[in-house]
Amino acid sequence: MTSKRKNSRRIAAIDLGTNSFHAVIVDVFPDGSFQTVDKLKEMVLLAEKGFGQNLSPAASDRAVEALKKIKTLCDHQNAEQVLAYATSAIREAENGGEFIQRAIDEVGIKINAIPGRMEAELIGLAVRHGIQLPDQPALMVDIGGGSVEFIIGDKKRFYFLTSKKIGVARMTASYVDSDPISKEEISKLEHHYEEQLRDVAQAFATHRAGIMIGSSGTMENIGLMIAKREGKLKNLSVNELEFTNEQFYSLYDELIRMNRKERSKLSELDDKRIDLIAPGLILVRYLLKKFSIKRVKISSQALREGIILRYINKEMDELKGMATYDEPRLRSVMELVNRYDWHEDHSAHVAKLSMALFDEFRDKLNLTDVDRELLKYSAFMHDIGYFISHRKHHKHALYIIRHSDLLGFKEIEIEMMANISRYHRRSTPKMRHKYFKKLPKPVRERIKKLAAILRVADGLDRSHYQNVRDVRVERSGQKTRLLIITETDPQLEIWGAMRKRSLLEEVLSSDVEVIIDPKSPYKYH
Repeated sequence: MTSKRKNSRRIAAIDLGTNSFHAVIVDVFPDGSFQTVDKLKEMVLLAEKGFGQNLSPAASDRAVEALKKIKTLCDHQNAEQVLAYATSAIREAENGGEFIQRAIDEVGIKINAIPGRMEAELIGLAVRHGIQLPDQPALMVDIGGGSVEFIIGDKKRFYFLTSKKIGVARMTASYVDSDPISKEEISKLEHHYEEQLRDVAQAFATHRAGIMIGSSGTMENIGLMIAKREGKLKNLSVNELEFTNEQFYSLYDELIRMNRKERSKLSELDDKRIDLIAPGLILVRYLLKKFSIKRVKISSQALREGIILRYINKEMDELKGMATYDEPRLRSVMELVNRYDWHEDHSAHVAKLSMALFDEFRDKLNLTDVDRELLKYSAFMHDIGYFISHRKHHKHALYIIRHSDLLGFKEIEIEMMANISRYHRRSTPKMRHKYFKKLPKPVRERIKKLAAILRVADGLDRSHYQNVRDVRVERSGQKTRLLIITETDPQLEIWGAMRKRSLLEEVLSSDVEVIIDPKSPYKYH
């Protein structure tokens, strides 16, 4: 055991949920296993003003204070890396990007705002890791405040993954005014669930499941309340806790008629769920009846454990090494980015978006094939400065690229890539910057044009989860519109690109606006 601990890596995973932030610190071992060291949960209540609106100043302050406490614990436990994932409340908020920047500036934690499908996949990984799944499919359901994730899968694979905006906080705000909830409100909720879950029902018909596995607080509370009624609470572990549909129906009939005062006396019901439990009960009842499910099991593992498992899987994949590249310039760049632990998915996607924008603006900006190639490599390398530190990673990238032996490039091309990468964030090119100032004017102009494109492309993947699938350009007079096609809510990407558009406006001599493409499969609700 001693040698195993000696070779471990300590990491922290944070699930930034709608109602609360959950952190877990674990030791990850070379064999792919992990062991929990510490946990912390902080209440934040982010969606007090509703979903898709601005996070209130009070909510943002609570969230920052919660992150500070979590960061203190991570530092105390000597966590080498902090993985923070935000879900619907932050992703949908109009000022979610500003909050993410506050977390970087004030706490030193970089938050990844993940799309719903990834959240579902991570939850599925966690449930599969913590629960003995049957050979036949199971329906996994994670009921959160903003969204509910549905996964159909078995011990080997996932057949269906989705995230729906039907979380208990969202549904309470939209449908519940009475206390206790009225029959009319129950009927409206059931109808809404019917409308929202058509694709889940279709997937279930193809992959029929005999058991439902629930994770996160609402499902855990339901399980604990049933266990209390059955006299099973003594020394009970929530994980693998099991109950029947009939036991649930009995609990439902009792709770759904209770008012707030009566619900507050239930010791197994968290205080924060006293006002939110009704939509969760109605959803579980709807699922059990709709899909004729007889058994329910609870998983204590959810998103934060999924974050850890994804990290482990990725680390082990990287041990397999990188592919061989025939072209020396590309091979040299790839060797460099791998040496500095590059953010591969993000950087490759920023390169893809940069190429799309380059092709749109090529003629207008009088750019060449060589410019296109240098922009692509700059996009690959723009974040390698994270290897040194986050706060000035753009300047660290400049230093690393300038002092690396990149093969196949002329010295002026290396200087160009170093400067383009340096200007992907923060300051735009200035004559007071010594490495920029020393270059010939024509080269400086090329750098400004290419950095302008890179800045906006980087902003379009602000979440680092490739939500923007494609971008096209429309021009009208002195206005340039970037129309984006996205998988899910684009607020964070639009915010990220708009705040970095000034240099592009300068080189184009045009106002720049970022909007969702009418052709996008995702549209505002």
